[in-house]
Amino acid sequence: MPAGRAERIATPEIVMDRPLAISMGEPAGVGPDIAMALYARRAELALPSFCLFGNIGFLRSRAQRLGLDIALISAGPDGASTEFQTALPVFDIDGAVPDHPGQTSPLSAHCVIRSIEAAVEATLSGACRGLITGPIHKGALYHAGFKHPGHTEFLAELCAMGGPTPLPVMMLAHGGLRAVPVTIHVPIKDVPRLVTKSLIVETVRAVAHDLRQRFGIANPQIAVAGLNPHAGEGGAIGREDLEIVGPAVAQLQFEGLGVTGPLPADTLFYPTHWAQYDAVVAMYHDQALIPIKTVAFEDAVNVTLGLPIVRTSPDHGTAFDLAGTGRASFKSFLAAIRMADAMTASQ
Repeated sequence: MPAGRAERIATPEIVMDRPLAISMGEPAGVGPDIAMALYARRAELALPSFCLFGNIGFLRSRAQRLGLDIALISAGPDGASTEFQTALPVFDIDGAVPDHPGQTSPLSAHCVIRSIEAAVEATLSGACRGLITGPIHKGALYHAGFKHPGHTEFLAELCAMGGPTPLPVMMLAHGGLRAVPVTIHVPIKDVPRLVTKSLIVETVRAVAHDLRQRFGIANPQIAVAGLNPHAGEGGAIGREDLEIVGPAVAQLQFEGLGVTGPLPADTLFYPTHWAQYDAVVAMYHDQALIPIKTVAFEDAVNVTLGLPIVRTSPDHGTAFDLAGTGRASFKSFLAAIRMADAMTASQ
């Protein structure tokens, strides 16, 4: 394990009484199924208490469809920890939410959006200590006026609370392996234009800050991958690494951060090399996500850095074909709960 790792200190019981928040995500997908299936196994899995934000009528219908023998109770975060052992606390969002697995409905969009807003509000206020988001289907929300390119951008705007919008940084993590893309959901042809020195610097700063504050790593070591094959080979294979990535790394080193790069991505993610660093910052989506999904497809967790709250989510989508069947794997969702729990243990 890289140097600088620190063990977390036990948290006072009063802090741990605050629940985690879970937004139910797309009702036609597997998010609600997995959240309730995990609740049904809460004792076996030793789960921390959480409050599920969603429509309680829909959730009861889906629980019955899945054959889950659980009670659901309308409760806010304040009562969630008390109720958790006997009934799943649900922050009830009004609306018509059809229980049609695999079939999105425009009727559900308001509830999905509002569940996210309410969960963020509860976490920002301190009523909940961290947020786990169920997967959404953006196409189903666009018809209801959703104007954000993704879930994470929406969360960043909600966290701004009228002030400057924070830069959200996406990290996929599994154990000590962490990968961060500088650019995310953009066409590959646009990546060279979007990769700037300032974006790299801001991204790495956010990663270093949260590795210290949220993961308890006192002196994080961060590797930065080059954009081009072999990190450009000194300009022979593109000049971006020489003129953009390299100067960004130099500035970060001048600021005292433990940053190395640009390094060739084709060898950087070899497990022995990867394990030398607390995180790898890559230049684009697939450069970062293919390695982590290769080694931990069902177990990786999506963590959003750079926000004033802790947010994790499972590293999978809505899986419409599995919704309502009870066959969806809960591994990534469970890992997301455990990571949010660990990240907020000292708050």
